[in-house]
Amino acid sequence: MTAQINGAPAGTPRRLPGLQHTDHVGLTVPNLEEGIRFFVDVLGAEELYRSERGPDEEFMPTNFDVPADAKLTLAMLRLPPNLNIELFEWSSAERRETPPRHCDAGGHHLCFVVDDVDEAIAVLRKTPGVRVLGQRKEVAGDSPRVAGNRWTYFLTPWGLLMEVVDRSRVAAPPRLVGPADWTPTQHTSRKDNQ
Repeated sequence: MTAQINGAPAGTPRRLPGLQHTDHVGLTVPNLEEGIRFFVDVLGAEELYRSERGPDEEFMPTNFDVPADAKLTLAMLRLPPNLNIELFEWSSAERRETPPRHCDAGGHHLCFVVDDVDEAIAVLRKTPGVRVLGQRKEVAGDSPRVAGNRWTYFLTPWGLLMEVVDRSRVAAPPRLVGPADWTPTQHTSRKDNQ
């Protein structure tokens, strides 16, 4: 018989207590000003604040898992209605310049829902430094829950992989949390009950 702790088998990770929601996503960019400009001008973000830290040979390795000479400058951006993006620019003698590819460990992308993916692609193709990857794709019967989903990936001027998606043609999409789920009443009532 396996030992149990609070009803779960021993060694099973415990769910994080008090978890509420995502606060922000952090991304490292090679040039903070360029990153901010792209997020503000192309994606409609608002810059909230900036901060700096380092170098500090004890604090930086312990708290960020980076070399002791590392220094960061960051900017917190708000993308309405529900996403905060923290952009980091790091300096260090050991800093790597090449971002991971999508297939590499640590590969990632950021996706935005748009009203019309074809219109979004047309604008992206005219945006300096952006590279749209291929043509617009549409999910077919191989993924019936999202058949009709229209999407494409693109690279920002510094190589961050992003996606635009249009779910308007999906007959019965899986429940994906979106702006309609973030009402002031729900948020206030949940906080009041804690």
